[in-house]
Amino acid sequence: MRRPSDSLTSSDAETPSTSGWTTLRRVAPYLWPDNEPWVKQRVVIAMVMLFVAKIISVSTPFFYKAAVDALAGDAPPPALLVGLTAVGMTVAYGLARFGAVVFGELRDAVFVKVGQRALRKLALETFTHIHALSLRYHITRKTGGLSRIIERGVKGVDFLLRFMLFSIGPLILELSMVAVIFWVAFGWQYMAVVIVTVALYVAFTFKVTEWRVQIRRKMNDQDNDANQKAIDSLLNFETVRYFGAAKREAERYDRAMEGYESAAVKTGQSLSFLNAGQSLIITTGLVAVMVMAAMGVQAKLLTVGDFVMVNAYMIQITMPLNFLGTVYREIRQALVDMGQMFGLLSQPAEIVDAPQATPLAVAGGHVRLEGVHFAYDSERPILKGVDIDIPAGQTIALVGPSGSGKSTIGRLLFRFYDVTGGRVTIDGQDLRDITQDSLHAAIGVVPQDTVLFNDTIYYNIAYGRPEASRAEVEAAAKAAKIHDFILSLPDGYDTTVGERGLKLSGGEKQRVGIARTLLKNPPILLLDEATSALDTQTESDIQQSLHEMGQGRTVITIAHRLSTIADSDRIVVLEAGRVIEEGTHETLLARGGRYAAMWARQAAEDEAEAA
Repeated sequence: MRRPSDSLTSSDAETPSTSGWTTLRRVAPYLWPDNEPWVKQRVVIAMVMLFVAKIISVSTPFFYKAAVDALAGDAPPPALLVGLTAVGMTVAYGLARFGAVVFGELRDAVFVKVGQRALRKLALETFTHIHALSLRYHITRKTGGLSRIIERGVKGVDFLLRFMLFSIGPLILELSMVAVIFWVAFGWQYMAVVIVTVALYVAFTFKVTEWRVQIRRKMNDQDNDANQKAIDSLLNFETVRYFGAAKREAERYDRAMEGYESAAVKTGQSLSFLNAGQSLIITTGLVAVMVMAAMGVQAKLLTVGDFVMVNAYMIQITMPLNFLGTVYREIRQALVDMGQMFGLLSQPAEIVDAPQATPLAVAGGHVRLEGVHFAYDSERPILKGVDIDIPAGQTIALVGPSGSGKSTIGRLLFRFYDVTGGRVTIDGQDLRDITQDSLHAAIGVVPQDTVLFNDTIYYNIAYGRPEASRAEVEAAAKAAKIHDFILSLPDGYDTTVGERGLKLSGGEKQRVGIARTLLKNPPILLLDEATSALDTQTESDIQQSLHEMGQGRTVITIAHRLSTIADSDRIVVLEAGRVIEEGTHETLLARGGRYAAMWARQAAEDEAEAA
C-alpha cells in the first residue's frame, strides 16, 4: 500500500472536480476572512517579511562584488561602503545572507498559524459535508476513496498555501529584480539573456509536465486500485482465511502493483528527461551571461567584481528555477487534489431540512405511512402505495420476502431518503417538515449487525447519549444484560472492542448496541432484524432484552424469523412493495394466507433442523 511521492491525482470518475481557477477562488476566503482580522494581519505581516527578505537577497551580491573589487584593487567601494575594508565587506556579505534567511523564517513563523487554521477549517468542512450526504451517495462510494480525497485535498491546500505564496510569488519578484539590476548595471543585452532563459525554461517545464500528467494519472489509478484491493482484503481478513485465499489475494494485489510499477517506471524516465532539459537551458543561459561578462572584463569595461556579481546573480536565480520544476508539478497535483475535494464539497445533500422546518414534537409516537411510494431507481419501484398505521405505544412487525420493502420503510422512517409519493408522519407531522436532528433523536435503531467504534465498551454505550453519567451508562448495560460480562473483562468498561467490534461475539455486540439505544431513550424504536444473525440461545436471551426495551415505546420490528414477532400487537405482511395482509398472529394464521404459509414453512425448517 504505497503512496507515490511523484504522482498526480487522477480525477475520480465518481467525484466531480473543480477547475484550477475555481479551486484558487475557493481557497482565497480562508486566507482573507471577513470576520477574523487577525488572519489578515498575519498575512500582511508575512508579505512584508517576504518583501524585505527578497530586497536583502538581491542586494547580497553587491557586497560580494565590493569585496572582490577591494581585494583586486579594480574599483573604489560604493558610497555606502566607504571606509570598510575587504574583510568588513565580506562580513557585511555574510550578514546580508543571514538577514535574508532570518526574514524568510520570520515570514514562515507568522504565516504558519494562518495556514494551519485554513487546513483545519477545510478538513472539518469536508468531513461535516460528507456526513450530510445521503445514504444513497455513501452506498455507491468506497470509504477508502473518500478518505483519500480528504487527505490529498487537505495536503494539497497546505502545499499550495506554502509554495504559491512563498515560492512562486517570491521567485517572480526576485527574477524581476535581477532582470532590472542587469539592465541598469550592465545593459539591456544581459537582461534579454535572463528573460529569454527564464521564458524557455518555464515553457519547457510546463510543456513536459503536462505530458507527464497523463503518465502520472495512470500511475495514480494503479495506486488507488492496489490500495483498494489491500483495504478490502484486510477488512475481510477472516473471510480470506476461511477460504484459504491468502495466496489468491496476494496475487490479486501484485497484479495491481505490476500496473503501478510499469507506470512508475515511465514516470521516472520522463522525470529524467525533464531534469536534463531544464539543466541544458539553465546552463546555456548561465554560460552566455558569463561569457558576455568575461568579454567585458577583458575589454576593461567591467571589473572582476562585476564578473563575480553576474555569476552570483545567475546562481541565485538558477537555484529557485531548478526548484520550479518540482514546485510546478506539485502545484498541478495539489490543484487536482483540491479540485476533487472541492468537487466533493459541491455535491448537494439529497436530504436537507426545509427552510421552515421545526423540531419534532413527540406526543406519543404515532407513526403513519399514507400512500407511500418509493424507488431507489425510477425504473424499479420498491414501495407501491403502502398504508400502515402504527398507534403510539404499540409493537408492529413488518414481515415478507426479501425485496418486499421492509428495510426500505425503516430507512424512510429515519429519513435516509424522501418518499416519492405519499407521506410519512409522526404524531401528524410530515417528516419533510421537521428537522432531521430532532427526528433522529426520537428514533432508536437496533440493526441486524451492530457495528461498534474501535474504542472502549464505555465509549460505545455512551455514544447513545454522550452527556450521560457513568451510572446511567452502567444502568443501560444492566438493562441490556451485559453489565456482568463487562465486569468480567480484565479492563472492564475500558476494554477496547477492536475495529467494527470484532473482539466481541455477535451476541455481545448486539447487547452493547441495545445498551447504547436504551441510553438514548427514544420514544420510537426500530428493530431491523436485530436477532436474525444470532444462534438460537443468544437470540432467545436478546429477544427478552428487546421485549423489555420496547415497553412504553412505539416499536417497529422488521423480522425474518416469525417466531420472534408472534406476540406483536399487529403484523403487517409485505410483498412486492404492497401490504397484502395485516392482523395479529392468531388472526393471520386463521386466515390461512401468505403469513400462515410462511409460518408453516419456517416451522417445518425448524423441526428439520432440530431433527
